[in-house]
Amino acid sequence: MEPTHYLYLALPPRPSFVMDVSPAEYETLGRHFAYMDKLQAEGKLMLTGPTLDGAYGIAIFKVTDAAEAQALAQNDPAVIEGLFRPNIHPVKLGAITP
Repeated sequence: MEPTHYLYLALPPRPSFVMDVSPAEYETLGRHFAYMDKLQAEGKLMLTGPTLDGAYGIAIFKVTDAAEAQALAQNDPAVIEGLFRPNIHPVKLGAITP
C-alpha cells in the first residue's frame, strides 16, 4: 500500500509545553507557524495543530515521497532550533470529512 500523505509528530521538550511555553520558545513557535503557513500555501500541508494533552504537535503533509516529508520536518524552524524532535510516519488516508 503506497502512502498518500505523511504524519509529522513534533515532540515538544516537555509534556507541559502548551501550558508553560517560555518567551524564547514562543519566538521559535512564531517561526514554526510561519513555516507551516508557507507549506499550506504551497499545497504541502493538509492540517496542523497541537494535541491538547501536550504529547505532540501534529501535521499531515500532502506528499507521497518519504524523503520530501522528512525534509519538510527537518526544515521546520522548531526542529532546526532544537525545540521539537520530529517523527514521520507514512499514512494512507481514507475518508476525509470537514
